Amino acid sequence: MEQLFSIQRQLDNKILEEHGLQRDEVRTDKLLALQVEIGELANETRCFKYWSRKPAADEGVILEEYVDGLHFILSLGIDGGWEKVPAQSADKMESLTEQFHAVYQAVAVFYTKQSRDSYLTLFQTYLKLGEMLGYNEQDIETAYMSKNNINHKRQNEGY
Repeated sequence: MEQLFSIQRQLDNKILEEHGLQRDEVRTDKLLALQVEIGELANETRCFKYWSRKPAADEGVILEEYVDGLHFILSLGIDGGWEKVPAQSADKMESLTEQFHAVYQAVAVFYTKQSRDSYLTLFQTYLKLGEMLGYNEQDIETAYMSKNNINHKRQNEGY
């Protein structure tokens, strides 16, 4: 999974160059984008929709939403010089809804204190969410690579 940082760096550099931006100019935008992606993921799982009988989205849709968030987490790690996948994931919460809250809380902590420790906690908490969704490292890597190719194509097409 550590190779994903290198792949993400290539995409980041392409986007920054094409838009004439520097990494530090877009960090708060990335954090908001990450929160939006987490919300989109939660919406597709429908884990919090106690009032609805409609099932969760197809597994492929949920996995794609998950790796959308991972793109931003990797990018934030590159920004801070923390290009290492955490050795272990965070403690498991009792439900997906609680795990989503834990991820949002980790993002908020990272927003206020952008440190290696707060980044690793965010990454660990997000990895635990993926685990709770039923994904293993290979699932995540494969989906990431596929979405990364789509992201490059979108940039080439003026997305």
